[in-house]
Amino acid sequence: MTPALSAPPRWRELLGPEHRGAALVLAVGVLVGAVNIYLASSMLPTAVADIGGESFYAWNMTLYLVAMVVATMLVSRFLARWGSAGAYLFGFALFLAGSLTCAASWTMPVLLVGRGIQGLGAGLLSGLGFAVIRSALPRRLWTRGNALMSAMYGVGNFAGPALGGLFAQFGSWRLAFVLMAGVAAVCGAIVPRVLPRGERSGVTTPVPVGSLVLVMAATAAVSVAGVRHDALARAAGLAVALLLVVGFVAHERRSERRVFPGATYRAGSALKWVYLTLGLLAFGVAVESFIPLFGQRLAGLPPLAAGFFGAAVSLGWSLAQIGSSSAVRERTLRRLRTLGPMLLALGFLVQGLLQRENAPTWWVVIWVPVLCIAGSGIGIAYPHLSVAAMAAGADPEEGRLAAAAIATVTTMSTAFGTAVAGLLVSLGGRSMLGSARWLLFGFAVLCALGIFTARAADRPARPERSTAADPSSVGQGS
Repeated sequence: MTPALSAPPRWRELLGPEHRGAALVLAVGVLVGAVNIYLASSMLPTAVADIGGESFYAWNMTLYLVAMVVATMLVSRFLARWGSAGAYLFGFALFLAGSLTCAASWTMPVLLVGRGIQGLGAGLLSGLGFAVIRSALPRRLWTRGNALMSAMYGVGNFAGPALGGLFAQFGSWRLAFVLMAGVAAVCGAIVPRVLPRGERSGVTTPVPVGSLVLVMAATAAVSVAGVRHDALARAAGLAVALLLVVGFVAHERRSERRVFPGATYRAGSALKWVYLTLGLLAFGVAVESFIPLFGQRLAGLPPLAAGFFGAAVSLGWSLAQIGSSSAVRERTLRRLRTLGPMLLALGFLVQGLLQRENAPTWWVVIWVPVLCIAGSGIGIAYPHLSVAAMAAGADPEEGRLAAAAIATVTTMSTAFGTAVAGLLVSLGGRSMLGSARWLLFGFAVLCALGIFTARAADRPARPERSTAADPSSVGQGS
């Protein structure tokens, strides 16, 4: 068993002059990808009124997510070819080009091309954030760095719809994409000064074409299922997606060209349980897409207030990481990784019990702390699970592959969560109260599975890790 670190590093060390630039680039790279998942969706009705293309409406999210997932799966190959700084420059350039294409779109097909390019850049940047942290920051700051980056998913889930709605309100949807392009240009300009140029392995790894095709198909199936309106079509889409995921796992186990590190599929390895727990935590965020709807229909909240209620899960996620990332003791980390999905599931269960028709304002106000507690479950566990994945491989290349896969798991889980949430809501039929309960109780059960995967992540890893194991290795903590 590894001794605990004597004291946790402070936030000001991560954000001090020595590491501030690198931390900013890593965080913003994750943030722009998270923001743009929902940014375009909230502006799309305004864009359709301007350029037409309503029949392609559903493909906006689908193309972006598929491109994003594919790019996260290629992160280690970009690092091997161009190094950290070069890969980041390429990612920001892709995102900038996609954003400008969206801003200049005169037809919906052109907008969709821009969204696809945006998704490639966003996926590359998201995956790089977790992979490059190994070389951009010292080992003692990994947990703080992971907390900062994973908080960006929470911030993005809030800022995306809010920012898109603001620009759409004034009919300036193109300016939102110009703003995103400007952020990418500024960050790209500082990359050569703050990130290491190394990380090149000199080895060209073949692209795992079979795995990529299966994941693209699964992501497309679940994204399309998420925008279907009838329960049968949603269920069919999810069933196809799950079959494709099973096929992906079977293919990866046999193939030498993998997306996930080999340890993921090794008997006795805890890495697969770490990824599953991360996925279940990210899966739960999909609930907040429907909280504004419940607030308006069940409590009569105005749209703006209901929108802020919907951001409570992401708020809890982001705030909880400030304190959680200070934990360093082995026993504490194990408890946090298990407590995270427990709080997430408990928050959804209580929120389901709080749903009622014509709820008074004082009753609805209780929703906010309950949803924040649910989100805090993600915040207290996510950074430590991320570090566990990063430290899973002794080989640097394997470690980068394991770290980059964090973004792949998170993005795919977001897509699956959205589709499952839509299916559960549709089971309520015309009853909004029934829909709310189906969603919240269903997600409480599904997210509770993370309690068991988190425990499984601790149990098998301890006997396998030896004396020189990293303090944050899977199953041990830091």
